Amino acid sequence: MSRNSETASAERPDPPFLIASTLLVPGYIDEQEVDAIARYISSLNPEIPYSLLAFYPSFYLKDLPTTSRRHALRCQEIAKNAGIRRVHIGNVHLLSDDYS
Repeated sequence: MSRNSETASAERPDPPFLIASTLLVPGYIDEQEVDAIARYISSLNPEIPYSLLAFYPSFYLKDLPTTSRRHALRCQEIAKNAGIRRVHIGNVHLLSDDYS
């Protein structure tokens, strides 16, 4: 092993053992559901990373909109208020301005 790869591997933190995620499908996953999921995760361990993933319509769900930025940010706030310390919004590039 080269010295550079030893240094790089020594500086990289271990990935989390568990990551929870929820796909924010408009009309299917609402703020109340995210709150219930987040409270459950927090009751297990508030350090579990939680990813809220933006939805993109495809295949059978082509008739749905992409997740709105407002909905994703509101769900992130709800998850943090439920006690989760590490909440992340994934697929940010897919977020839309608002639902029509």
